[in-house]
Amino acid sequence: MIDKREIIDAATALSLNPHITEKDYVLGWLLWGIYGHDKLAESWIFKGGTCLKKCFFETYRFSEYLDFTLTDSSHINNAFLKTVFAEIGGRIYEETGIELPIDFQQFEIYVNPRGRESCQGRIGYQGPIPPRGKSAPRIKLDLTADECVVLPPIQVPVFHPYSDVPDGGIVVQSYPYEEAFAEKIRALAERTRPRDLYDVINMFRNADVRPTASVLLSTCDPRPNTPR
Repeated sequence: MIDKREIIDAATALSLNPHITEKDYVLGWLLWGIYGHDKLAESWIFKGGTCLKKCFFETYRFSEYLDFTLTDSSHINNAFLKTVFAEIGGRIYEETGIELPIDFQQFEIYVNPRGRESCQGRIGYQGPIPPRGKSAPRIKLDLTADECVVLPPIQVPVFHPYSDVPDGGIVVQSYPYEEAFAEKIRALAERTRPRDLYDVINMFRNADVRPTASVLLSTCDPRPNTPR
């Protein structure tokens, strides 16, 4: 695990609280663990605001969420998630010294507005900086299995600007940029959260990679994901 001084220096350079920078650091290693797990690597598709930050725009808003579309709905299961994240936590600890205590992992299965099961999870961690108070900081997971997936996912390297980046980097399976843009438009229409509006505006302003209107229309189809 990197020294806390590296986290503090990075936070100072960006005028951020060190705990925010530490979370960004742990997010990278958690993605490494997820996409190094043989049961998740091909069926979890990274998306959302953190995907934009870690895969497409290195200088972007920081987020505590990891959002995924799952192509295998059987993974939305409390026992399964506890098992795989215990394995992921053990592997991350061996590689980095970051702790993901099992007691600080929670998974809540619920029925989403479309009538399908989704999951919200919280993964507690102990990184380079001692936690404030008695509770560990947490990374939030948002897992859905009925999201429309129009374009094939792509393999994308993750921005991990820390000295312990693993050999070969960190690579995830994510929405392509066009689908990420369309997903944000869908999310904005469905839930009207400020962060979705922020993302849509900033993605639209990035004219160099802005998808054409026809591509966006084709990927904004709200039909549920069909089983694979």
